[in-house]
Amino acid sequence: MATTTQPTTEREHYLASFEREYEITLRTLKAYPAGHAQLKFAERSNTASETAWTLVISQAIVEPILTVPSLMPQAPPPVPNDWKTLVAAFEKAHADATKALDKLNDATFQSPIVMPVGPGGATAPMRRADALWMMLFDTVHHRGQLSVYLRASGAKVPSIYGPSGDEPWN
Repeated sequence: MATTTQPTTEREHYLASFEREYEITLRTLKAYPAGHAQLKFAERSNTASETAWTLVISQAIVEPILTVPSLMPQAPPPVPNDWKTLVAAFEKAHADATKALDKLNDATFQSPIVMPVGPGGATAPMRRADALWMMLFDTVHHRGQLSVYLRASGAKVPSIYGPSGDEPWN
């Protein structure tokens, strides 16, 4: 998404990045063939659906990051059986996150939250801004994983940050 004005604060940069990555991720999810939702590369690998569900969770976690004093790990909701339902859940989670982010001010963005930081239940305080960026980068990471599933399923990989073998820019 091209913009004519550039973000001037970290918060504005995050908000613009959040929306841009959502659009790219949604395009990637919509490109995935529903009939290959259970594709799995190895026994310990996630299925395509489980990988995609991580993208939903990364959107759903935004509101708690903005509102709770600490965020503790918990089991995610079950992965839907239907790819269309999963994509709709991603869109809804984004709409809910956007509503919460519309209220985001710099004081909240800079305020602390206690987050999981390592194995064994280790937690530490960090800026909410850093927690939000971490989840956005996690989205990018898991979207990259899903793009490998796209290629392996025989689907076309959309342009993400530049041309792909299936969506050249020429």
